[in-house]
Amino acid sequence: MSVVTSARGEDPVVVVDAVSKWFGSVVAVNDVSFEVHPGITGLLGPNGAGKTTLLRLVSGLAAPSQGRVRVLGEDPRESRDIQRRLGVTSEHESTYDLLTGRQLVELAAQLHGVADRASAARAALAQVDMEAAADRRVRTYSRGMRQRVKLAAALAHDPELLILDEPLNGADPGHRVEFQELLQRLAAAGRTILVSSHILEEVETLASRVVLVVDGKVAAEGDHHAIRAALDQRPYHVQVVCDGPRELAAALVRLSTVDSVQVGAEGDVVVLSRDVGAVQESLPVLARELSIRLLRVEPLDDSLESVFEYLVER
Repeated sequence: MSVVTSARGEDPVVVVDAVSKWFGSVVAVNDVSFEVHPGITGLLGPNGAGKTTLLRLVSGLAAPSQGRVRVLGEDPRESRDIQRRLGVTSEHESTYDLLTGRQLVELAAQLHGVADRASAARAALAQVDMEAAADRRVRTYSRGMRQRVKLAAALAHDPELLILDEPLNGADPGHRVEFQELLQRLAAAGRTILVSSHILEEVETLASRVVLVVDGKVAAEGDHHAIRAALDQRPYHVQVVCDGPRELAAALVRLSTVDSVQVGAEGDVVVLSRDVGAVQESLPVLARELSIRLLRVEPLDDSLESVFEYLVER
């Protein structure tokens, strides 16, 4: 599977260059290359795909067995300055439950050498909307609140790059929306965010760019539309709802750009084609010739979920 790339003017914040990581005979990451630019980049893949290993390599918590990682132009394992410019949260929910949220964030600021840790904690808690609960003990927090206070701790030293491993794992739908909006505000303010997830809809909604990891390899890279467009080995499904489905289906099946046509039980027409643009151009012409009224035309599989399912099937 070829990688989808796009031209970008700015220098990358993260460069992963031909990186592999193995543990004994187990290869967790296999010859992976990608770049992370300002904004939100989603690292997507099923559990066990190698996402956490990649994040540990980018954050400097692990060394590659082969290849090179550069963060802000330097090796994250060799530069103390780079570590001060990173904010990291792990997938696990572990926190110091006996501390208050404020104490937890102040401790993170202190560990990063922040001079005025009280002011830094206030600012970080405000960014994640946790001021009201800052003086409660962490053990009283909901899961969504724990995720926000962990993010505040990662923000306490004002890092340029946030590395977040499954930050929405286990959160309820309301907390997911709030957290996604929070990350988008942080990205809009100029931060670079690399966030992993195995939940397809999250990444599709959240990230402007996606790195899709399957079995330790990069399967595709780009926005979800670019990834889907690159998969020209598999036709698109397009649903057409109209008031003359059988007549339209009979006309569509004669087009060279159409692989197959099915009329559904609800009277819709599902077209399979590798050239959706040509089909969409032909539809209004055919409808006019046949005096058929088109009610809705939409792709059924132009989503990250369909892309991921196809890549896994391969």
